This record gives sequence, structure tokens and C-alpha cells, in this order.
Amino acid sequence: MNRRNFILQSSLAGAAIVTPGWLLAAKAEGVLAGKRIGIIGLDTSHSLAFTKWFNRENADSETGGYKVVAAYPHGSLDIVSSTSRIVPNTEEMKKLGIVITSSIQELLQQVDVVCLETNDGRRHLEQALEVFKSGKTVFIDKPVTASYKDAIALYEAAEQFKVPVFSSSSLRYTANTKLVVKGEFGTVLGADTFSPATIEKTHPDLFWYGIHGVEMLYAVMGTGCRSVYRSYTPDADLVIGEWADGRIGTFRGTRKGKADFGGTAFCEKANVQLGPFTGYVPLLEEVVKFFQSGIPPVAASETLELIAFMEAADRSRKKGKRITLAAG
Repeated sequence: MNRRNFILQSSLAGAAIVTPGWLLAAKAEGVLAGKRIGIIGLDTSHSLAFTKWFNRENADSETGGYKVVAAYPHGSLDIVSSTSRIVPNTEEMKKLGIVITSSIQELLQQVDVVCLETNDGRRHLEQALEVFKSGKTVFIDKPVTASYKDAIALYEAAEQFKVPVFSSSSLRYTANTKLVVKGEFGTVLGADTFSPATIEKTHPDLFWYGIHGVEMLYAVMGTGCRSVYRSYTPDADLVIGEWADGRIGTFRGTRKGKADFGGTAFCEKANVQLGPFTGYVPLLEEVVKFFQSGIPPVAASETLELIAFMEAADRSRKKGKRITLAAG
């Protein structure tokens, strides 16, 4: 028995659970070679949801044969809404037959690709660096980092180690949003998007949840925003972006009333409704393609500008004036 299979079986036995049939078959036939996913961070519901999708029976035609086999639980350190999820999520992952590792390095010895799911964007740079050094392709859940400075450092490190990186919110891949991006309705002349914008004191305001609506905005508008102005009240935000070609894109963040996701793309041929959120599957399908090809579906330049947009919105609130983007 080789060391990897010994570790896998010992960990499962220690958790007092039965190895799922698909995992036994995969080990016996070597199906998992190159297809093993490791998850970093069990402090979010995404980790469980993603694992259940990848590890469904008879799902290889959709998942490309990729399966989650191991997870490292940590994770946020000081955000109570996140840290409180680690223990119950870890127990649920064990029930699914996932090996729980004691470090990222131990995880990396047992997997081929990585989903960095840690809910705290402040930890993404340090955790991603460990993955980069292993040379393994990595998907980083939103936000890619909790600052523009860290985002620059992360992408520079990915380039240094020649590791493919992809980061996105699932809201980028709603049905109509994808049609607009494909050009089905002609050139996008402007867009308004909205999403909840719950504020977490450890992150710049829009980084924690408003990023979902900002992702939709950037999906249809593309890069080229040159300045941002934000109007803030305790219940809502309105962020107005001016693109260099004269287009205007806005994001409304809500903290009162019904929590929902959507917007309007103003196109040459039609005004198209964006949203609603319909689940993680469209994003995970893009993750599978990314793991297979090593080609990020969202360019680093776009993710960096999106981060700069949100950071500029934060500065606009504090200074009460329009802010030029750091990336523009």
C-alpha cells in the first residue's frame, strides 16, 4: 500500500465512517490521478455545497471526474460568523468521506488541484502562497484578497510560480449575464446591478458581500472604469462608476428589505434583466473547465480592477468625493 492510500484509509478509519463506494472504485482504478481536489477553509457553506456537487454519484460527465478528497479546515481566525462553522462543517465533510488534514502542506501531498474557500480574504495571500509553491492550479473564492495591495502581490506570486489562478463570485455566471457577455444583445452601453452588501468590520465595506453585485457589473461592463463615487447610508449604498469610454455602471448595495441579486444591462438591442441567483452550478462548471485547461475564464487584470473599484468606493465614502481607480 502506498503512502497516500495509507493516509487516506487511516484518516477515514479514525473518523469511524465507511469509505464511499465511488472513492473505493476510484482508488482501485486510478481514476483520481490528476482529478483530486483539496479544499482549504471549512468556515463557509461553499465548501460543503461544492463538495456535494463534485462528489455526486454518476456526475463525471458534468464534473470532468474531479472529486474532493481532502480538506484543511482553517479558515477564518477572528470572524465569529465564520469560525463558528468550522467544527460542524468539518464533521459533515467527514461524513462525506473527506480526509481532514492538519495543515495545508499535508493537504497538498494528497491532491492535484485546490479550491481556496477560506471566508476571510485577509488570509488568502498567505494560504495561496503555499499552494503556488506546490505548482498546483487553484480556484480562489471571492474576494480574491481583502485589499488591492494583497491582490497585486497574489497575482505577481502566481506569475512567479507559473500557477493558473481564477477567482470569481457565482453571480458572474447567471443565465442572462452570460448571454450579455456573449454579445447576444449587442454592445453593452451601461449597467445597473444590485445585491446585499452586509458589512464585516474586518474587510473594506464591499469586499464582504457587495462583491456579488460588483462581479455582475464587471461581467457585463468589462474593464476600463476610471473613477468611482459612492453614496452611503446605514441601509444602502449607491456606487457610480464612470468608464473611460463614457459609459456609466452603477451598483446598489442593500442592507434592509429583501436580500436579492440582479440588475439591468442596457444593450444596443435590448435592456436585459440580470440575475437572479440560481445556485453554484454555473460557477462550478467554469471551475471544472479551468482545472482541465489551466486557462482562467476571468483575466487577472479584470479581477484586479474589480478589487480597485471596491477599494475606491471605500475611500469615496470616507472622503466624500469621487476617487480615481488605482488600476485605471
